[in-house]
Order: sequence, then C-alpha cells, then structure tokens
Amino acid sequence: MSTLSNLAYIHPDAKIGSNVTIDAFAFIDRNVEIGDGTHIHPHASILSGARIGKNNEIFENAIISATPQDFRWKGEESFVVVGDNNKIREQVIINRGTEADGKTVIGNNSFILAQTHIGHDSKIGNYCVLGNAVKIAGNVEIGDYTILSSNALVHEKCHVGSWALIKGGCRVNGHVPPFAVMAHNPISYFGVNSFVLKKANKPDHIIDDIAKCYRHLYQTGTSVFNALRRIKDDVEPSEARDAIIMFIEGHDLKLAALPLRDVDDY
Repeated sequence: MSTLSNLAYIHPDAKIGSNVTIDAFAFIDRNVEIGDGTHIHPHASILSGARIGKNNEIFENAIISATPQDFRWKGEESFVVVGDNNKIREQVIINRGTEADGKTVIGNNSFILAQTHIGHDSKIGNYCVLGNAVKIAGNVEIGDYTILSSNALVHEKCHVGSWALIKGGCRVNGHVPPFAVMAHNPISYFGVNSFVLKKANKPDHIIDDIAKCYRHLYQTGTSVFNALRRIKDDVEPSEARDAIIMFIEGHDLKLAALPLRDVDDY
C-alpha cells in the first residue's frame, strides 16, 4: 500500500506504483511514472517525462526531468529514465533529453550525491557514485562502476569508461578509458583504479596487464597509434585488455590527458 501525503501535489494522470511513499510538499507532474517501493522526500520535484523505476529514494529538493538547458530544445516531449535501487540526494538536478522521445538515462544501483547536475541526453551506468556537486554536461556517457569524486566536471560529449575514477575537482575535457584514475587540472593520468578492482575480486594479473596497457599509452612518450600496436603485441588478450583497445579505437583517439600531437600522429 502506498503512502501519499495529502500535502503533496500529485497530478491525477501520474502513474504511481505500489508501496510508494510521497512525502509532504513533493511535486509530481503529469506524464510521470514512479515504480514500486520508491520514496519521494519532501520538496522533491518529479516533472513531466520522468520514468522512475523501483526502490529508488529521491531526497529533498531534487528535480528529476527538468527541461533541458540547451538552445536546441524547442519544447519537445522527452524523458529522464531512472532505473532501480538508486539514491538521489538533495538538490540533484537531472535534465531530460533535447529531442522528441530523447532521454537522459540513469542506470541501476547508483548513488548520486547532493547538488550534482546531470545534463540533457547523458547516460549514467550501473553502480556509479557521483560525489557532491559533480557537474555533467549534455550528451555525456559514464560507464558502469565509475566514481566521480566531489566537484568533478565532465565536458559535453565526453565518455568516461567503466571502472574509472575521477579525482575531486578534476575537469574532464576528453574521453577517459576504462579502469583509469584521472586527477589534477589540467587532467592527467594518475594510475590504475586497482583498489576498486581488487574490491571487485579482479585477479592481480589482470590488474597488472591493465597497468601495462596504460604504461604504453601514457608513460612512454610515444603516439597513441604506436601505443596501441605495443598493447596488442605485448599484453595477453583478455576482456580488460580488449575493452581498453576497443575504447581507444572507438573514440577517434581523442583521450583526456594526452597531448594533441598524439592524436595527430594517428
């Protein structure tokens, strides 16, 4: 049985699942769907186009499915799709897509801390942690199991690979390959996300191979093209190695923390 406060505004067309709690002064707009077991805290706003999955918790003053902060948006119906088992903390803002039927997507089991902003048409994977006041621009993709520490900033159209760690305050202005740690401003390669990988029971030899890949890429002074050749020749094939290669080749070699000459050498 759902618990819906008489002091909340719930549009009659909103679709509310079972065992949902909506606290006083929450605002639930038209064209909204809220899945079973979700808790909406006081003063949270769930706006038109929100599709909220099961067992989410959305805290005070969060705004889900705010209209896009983009001049291209002309009032089209678009969406924010939130999966299951997420915690979205105070004053988080998530913008919906810019095109008709476009969507911003939040996966499952992620923790989005206070004052984080997620721009239009972005995609956040599963089991991600976005620290306090993280800023993610439009058309960004964040892979599964990725951590963005507090005040990290990700520029438009950047892709951060799975299992990456972005240190606090870092400005991401290019693509970040999987398993890497990035820090400082300007952004620079800081190592392999070995602590989290070990917590996930990844074998030591796989972590060593990831480190070997990134020594070729970031620490030898060669071009990206030559680094890829060395990785293919020097590192045993594995799911992790192949993920790194496919990420680099699939992003036109435009990686964060690499000088422009490395891109031109391709």
